[in-house]
Amino acid sequence: MSLNIRVPFFEVGVKNYIYGDAVLDLAIAADKAAQKYDIDVLFTAPYTEIRRVAEHTTHLIVLAPYMDTLRPGRGQADVLPEAIKAAGAKGVTVNHCERPMTLPAIKKTIDRAHELGMFVFACADTIAESQAIAQLHPDIINPEPTELIGSGNTSDMGYVRESVRVIKAIYPDILVEQAAGITNAQQVYDFIMAGSDAAGAASGIVNAADPFRTLEEMICAVRRAADDLKKLK
Repeated sequence: MSLNIRVPFFEVGVKNYIYGDAVLDLAIAADKAAQKYDIDVLFTAPYTEIRRVAEHTTHLIVLAPYMDTLRPGRGQADVLPEAIKAAGAKGVTVNHCERPMTLPAIKKTIDRAHELGMFVFACADTIAESQAIAQLHPDIINPEPTELIGSGNTSDMGYVRESVRVIKAIYPDILVEQAAGITNAQQVYDFIMAGSDAAGAASGIVNAADPFRTLEEMICAVRRAADDLKKLK
């Protein structure tokens, strides 16, 4: 499928740290920052908030946190792909460490999402898993070591560069995001300058002393990195 996301971009997740109106408030803040800094921002919303986020924002690209691969009909309590698309999701996350999947299940979900014109944001734990998942050709891979997620510690730059290298060697069009452990804007800037197509955060934003300020600073850092990369070309 054609992935209409400009790089570098930023991704915001909320997991279950916040819910209800708090999710919408953060999404609206992300939407304003996306417009202000002219940066594409992905927003991974809980299922219950996908429609509200999609309907109350104009610059966000909304993702679902997971989906099943069933088709309309039976399957109570399963997450129907057509339903999350109808709610406003443009893409779906697969294989997050909090919802791990087998390679066959990842492949089936990628195919199902692409069938509906949705993109796939795949998580990987190691360089080896990144290589394996890259063979399945998702649209974005987030190679983040599980032990760093939510830890406040980030991957070293050697890991960042190597993960980008091995993924792009398989499919150059796969976008690579670094997100594990990001808590401040400088980390966002550094990852992008090291070769990552994007950066993202969840707990680093919602658990910050001032989540809205932290969110804007991170998106501003993506703009700064984008401008500095242009100067280097």
